[in-house]
Amino acid sequence: MSVVPTHPALRHLGTRASRDPSRDPPTSPKLKISILSFRLRGLTRYPPSSNTLVFSRKFDEIRRPIRAVNALSQEGSLQELDDTPVSVELVPISGETQFDRVMAQAQQLEESVVVVWMASWCRKCIYLKPKLEKLAAEYYPRLRFYSVDVNSVPHKLVARAEVTKMPTIQLWKDGKKQAEVIGGHKAYLVVNEVREMIENEDDSFCLDSLLLRQHYETQCSRYI
Repeated sequence: MSVVPTHPALRHLGTRASRDPSRDPPTSPKLKISILSFRLRGLTRYPPSSNTLVFSRKFDEIRRPIRAVNALSQEGSLQELDDTPVSVELVPISGETQFDRVMAQAQQLEESVVVVWMASWCRKCIYLKPKLEKLAAEYYPRLRFYSVDVNSVPHKLVARAEVTKMPTIQLWKDGKKQAEVIGGHKAYLVVNEVREMIENEDDSFCLDSLLLRQHYETQCSRYI
């Protein structure tokens, strides 16, 4: 009987084929877990889809205020929310009677009022109005802002206020016009000029009050 020589590779395959599976060591569960975790980590290498990005952004928007509330609550107590208005709508004046009533009420309360003369066809007026409403919020409630549409009131009232251009912002006190700003340039410059007009009126009021106080003190000192 002759022995046919076999190739070393075939011998190796034969050895594997004849291996007893019962002698293999048991598979470790830790090895399976580590392989699974490696596969999960490998998924992050692929770029996320658009739906995933949208969900992530929405989740961050919800989670951000929750973190802020938790941080404030850990400090002890939540502070009261600021209820200061961001903007105050200009109160419309539709006639001369209403205009006189507004002036009389302001004079009775010893307050000043700001009157914005505008027109529906004036683009600068439309663009300037929301910015003046934000300015009105800064002085609310001690200073009231009103608006007058020159096309909706008698011309007599417009001539009484000596309004010739739009927009015109006037400061009234004691039923008389104290100062005005004609808004023919950029909106932020007009707002700054209106603010200066209001602050200058406040400074003059403080000066008048100081002079009046000094006058009374002088008069009283004569009788002491």
